[in-house]
Amino acid sequence: MPPVYFTYLNRHDIEELSLTDDEILAAIESSLATQGRGEAVIEPRMHLEPGLARGHFNVLRGALNSPPRSSAGVKIVGDFVDNYKVGLPSELGVLLLFDPRTGAPQAIMDASGITDMRTGAVTAIGAKYLARKDSKILGHIGARGTAYWNVRLLNHLYDFDEIRVHSRRPESRNAFAEKLRQDLGKPIIVTDDWRSCVEGADIVVEASRLLEPKVMLETDWIKKGAFVVPYGTMSAIDLSLTDIMQKLVVDDWGQCKAGKFGSLRAHVEAGKLSEQTLHAELGQIVAGLKPGRESDSETNLLWHRGLSLSDIALGHAMLEKGERLGIGQRLKFA
Repeated sequence: MPPVYFTYLNRHDIEELSLTDDEILAAIESSLATQGRGEAVIEPRMHLEPGLARGHFNVLRGALNSPPRSSAGVKIVGDFVDNYKVGLPSELGVLLLFDPRTGAPQAIMDASGITDMRTGAVTAIGAKYLARKDSKILGHIGARGTAYWNVRLLNHLYDFDEIRVHSRRPESRNAFAEKLRQDLGKPIIVTDDWRSCVEGADIVVEASRLLEPKVMLETDWIKKGAFVVPYGTMSAIDLSLTDIMQKLVVDDWGQCKAGKFGSLRAHVEAGKLSEQTLHAELGQIVAGLKPGRESDSETNLLWHRGLSLSDIALGHAMLEKGERLGIGQRLKFA
């Protein structure tokens, strides 16, 4: 048997790669188009709840079958809400990449940063196709790891005049705002409540960390023509939110209609989000098979649960860049 090697990329390696905003967005947009064309395999995520703390593991699996980035992968990421008490991020994960033709391992890498980046990129690509082109006010609820990349990548596309942020803990939202001020070079408005953060915003992102479902975002606060992205693990939105939407879009219907977690879980159970009311999966829009925003008056919603395909695409882009720059450790598997 010939020798088999794989690459190990730790968190420091991934930071050293310094993927640009454009590199991140290009990898994710390409993977969404691949999914939309049916050139991918994705299975609904699985959950493992150890029962020893307030948290669970997400297991995501999929494969991209469109050269030159054909790759299969599995990501396991923990989501533990009390990790901040011990100085750890709420989400820690590992991504495994495999050659889909032989099953040989290609890479193992820290997936915490990948999770944050790809989540923000899907939010931004969703806005590219579903938000108004002249969107200038962003209202963002939540300050966890994915929040930074939501704001950074959305701002990269829209160069907002006004960015508002809010989260439950004052120290968290203030630190989040300060990092954004430094990295984006523009003022950030920190609000003390949900309403002042999202009311009248052109783009609204809800990435809250509720312990149980509770209506925190009122439908009346959403202005006509806005683009709304709710993706908290526990629902924070009212059942009436979907009633004001012209287009309901998800990243993968198979994931969204299954499981017990997710911001629109109650809407699926109530029949407000179904195969009949769903406009499209985002990949179908990116691939040009379904229309995105068709008028400035549309009020649109994207619910994304998180795609293994996005993790795989971004991980593959990192693997390729690491090979070009000589970053990472090459280990012998067999």
